[in-house]
Parts: sequence; C-alpha cells; structure tokens
Amino acid sequence: MAELNLGKGLTAGKVASNVQKKLTRAQEKVLQKLGKADETKDAAFEEGVINFNKQYAEGSKLQRDLTAYLEAVKAMHESSKNVQACLADMYEPDWYGKNEVDSIVEDCDVLWTDYHQKLVDHALISMDTYLGQFPDIKARIAKRDRKLVDYDSARHNYAITHKSKKKDGGIKITKPSSLLERATPGWAQGLLSAHNVAQSSLSRNQAEEELERAQKVFEEINIDLQEELPSLWNSRVGFYVSTFQSLSGFEEKFHKEISRVRLWTSKHPTTLSAVPPPPKVTPSKEMKAENIINLFDAAAAPDISVTSPTEVSDDGQPGTGTPPPPDLPQCHTGHNFFFSSWFHSLSPPAAAAPPTEEASEAAEMPPGFLFKVQVMHDYAPNDTDELEMKAGDVVLVIPFDNPDEQDDGWLMGMKQEDWKQNKENAAKGVFPENFTQRL
Repeated sequence: MAELNLGKGLTAGKVASNVQKKLTRAQEKVLQKLGKADETKDAAFEEGVINFNKQYAEGSKLQRDLTAYLEAVKAMHESSKNVQACLADMYEPDWYGKNEVDSIVEDCDVLWTDYHQKLVDHALISMDTYLGQFPDIKARIAKRDRKLVDYDSARHNYAITHKSKKKDGGIKITKPSSLLERATPGWAQGLLSAHNVAQSSLSRNQAEEELERAQKVFEEINIDLQEELPSLWNSRVGFYVSTFQSLSGFEEKFHKEISRVRLWTSKHPTTLSAVPPPPKVTPSKEMKAENIINLFDAAAAPDISVTSPTEVSDDGQPGTGTPPPPDLPQCHTGHNFFFSSWFHSLSPPAAAAPPTEEASEAAEMPPGFLFKVQVMHDYAPNDTDELEMKAGDVVLVIPFDNPDEQDDGWLMGMKQEDWKQNKENAAKGVFPENFTQRL
C-alpha cells in the first residue's frame, strides 16, 4: 500500500518522524532541567548569540529610523516644491528676475530629487542588504539548538546502553516474564536467551550509529556558525561608519548646493517687489532752449496766438503801430518752470551766489559719492560683504572698487549716520537696489 502523501513533500512517515523528534527533544530538555541528563554548554557560542541578537535589533531599529528619515526628506521635498511653486505663481511676469525665479524652482526640485535618490541608493539599499543576512543566520542558530538536543539525547542513550552492559558484567539470561515466555518449553529457553542477547547488541549498535550521525550533523552547522558570528559582529563597525558617512556627506552636499541657489536668489530677485521707478530728471539752467520743447507733447504746448490786435490811432482808426506783447495763457507749473529757466538762460549771467548748505554738505561726502537713497524695507545681510539696513536709513552710494564685481541690481554704499560719526572707518557694503528709493 502506497504511503499517504500530505502535500508539500510531506508523508505520513515524515510527519510521524518529526513528531517523534519533537517528543524526544522535549523529553531530553525536561531531563536536563531536572538534572538527570547532562547538557552541552558552549559559553563562547552563547556570547556570540547574544551579540547577534543585539546586532540584529540595533540594525532593525536603524533601518526603521532611516526609512522614517527618507519619508521626512520626501515630505520636505513636496512641501518645498509647493512653496516654491506658489511663490513662482505669485511672482508677476514684469518683476525683475521672473525667469530666474522659475529656473530656481526647477533647480531646487532637481536637488531634492537627487538628494532623496542618493540616500535610497547608498544608504537604504545598503541597509537592506546588511540586514538581509540575519534571518538565515537566525534560522541556522535555531537549527543548531535542535541538533544539539538531538546530539545530547543520542549521547545519553549511548551512555545508558553501555552503562547497563558494564553493570551486568556480562550476558545474563533473564527470567521469562510474559505468558509466552512461561509457556516456552525448557529446550527452547536457550534460543530465547540468545534472541534477547542479540536484541541488546542491536540496541547498542544502533545507539552508537545514532550518536555518530547526530554528532556529525551538529558539528557541521556548529563550526560554520562559530566562524560566522564573530565575523558578522565585527562587520557592524565598518557598516555603521559607512552609513553615517554617506548620510552626512549627502546631506552636507545637498545643503551646500541649495544654499548657493538661495544665495543667488537673495542677490538677484531679492524680494517679490516691482523694480523701483527710474531716478527723477531735475532740469538745470544749462538746458538748451531747443531741448525744452522735446519734454512736452503737442497737447501740453501752450496755444499762443501770433495774431496781434490792430493798433488804434488817436483818431480811432486802425493803425500799424507796434503790437503789445502776446497774452500768454496760464500753463502747468512745471511748464512755467522750464520756460522761466529758458528765459533766465537768455538773460545775462548774475553774480556767483555764495556757497549753499547743499554745496558744503557735498564737500563732506565720502570719496566718489554718487547719490543718496532711502531704505524702504529692512534688509538682513546674507553674506559678510552685504550692508545691514533698516527702513528709513539713508545710504550714501559710492562706486565699487572693482566695477567687475558689481552684480545687476546691487549697489555699494554706507549708511549716512555711520559716515558722519566714523568717516573713513564707516562700514560699507553691497545692498539690493530695489530695497531703496533714490533721493
């Protein structure tokens, strides 16, 4: 009759064998706990198992924390991307640096993506590979424990068998105890005794073979683990160092690269504000008369009639005398200013006026002074060469020592109050032009 197959390679015989092994092991463990059977001890191996369990627990925790760290980086990437996109949408097309702002949003997204991917490739995957070897070793440690119990059981069985032989001091024919033995004729008692002796010899041989087999299986797996556990324990140092170096290196590189993008942002678009209006053009007395008309359009020019009234003579008749000056219409004050300047330029020059307060103030300005600006918004410097400013400060603009170092939209200057108090020792630095308004 064919043996019953229970699926997955199991048969009734294998199931029975496994059940018998479990029972034997359980019985052996009970005897060992009761002190009726010796238990093989290996202090060095047990210490290795303790280290293995500790290493496995620490590695698993590091893996969980690293996974959570990557999730946080991913969430931060999404948040940064949303904020950058929101600001880019709010940044109006006619504001300074619109194209650069859009480029910055794209660059930041690329940097975040690259940072996350490098962490996955060089940290998380390495972590998974490192921990991947632990489950197999853990299963082999458990198997070694089972095989050690089998080895102890076989050793004890063999010892008991040989102990019985020595205690008896030889082969004795035992008295028959069963009804069959009692019923056996006298002439057959010798055969029965011979059978018992054969059975005893067979049990001793089986015990010896079982001991050799159990010892071989145990030693094979035990030797491998005795070599692997210390090696695995020592490998943790290099792995942890490599992991932390990767994390620190990628994080440092990421922050350094993204800080360059942000520094460029602070020195170029600077704020979400429109470009300040161009400096006001103040007319001077040296403006030529023919250039004044170019300042007005046709609608703003005064409508001056060239037709003069006919002169009336003493007798009431029309005459041809000199016409009176034309009646100029009232114009905008600005226009009158330009016309008065024009007429003034046609008149003889007056005597030189005494130095004014403005002239004396200009003489006290720093070398190369260009013009003044007033700060409209607070500005906190992002670099050592930048000037800290508060709203309301007046800044004296001076030229750059090296014109090639000047960036678009940035000026060099020093605060007026600082100049008055410290003169040549006043602090100077660069500042964004669109934070100020020219005076």
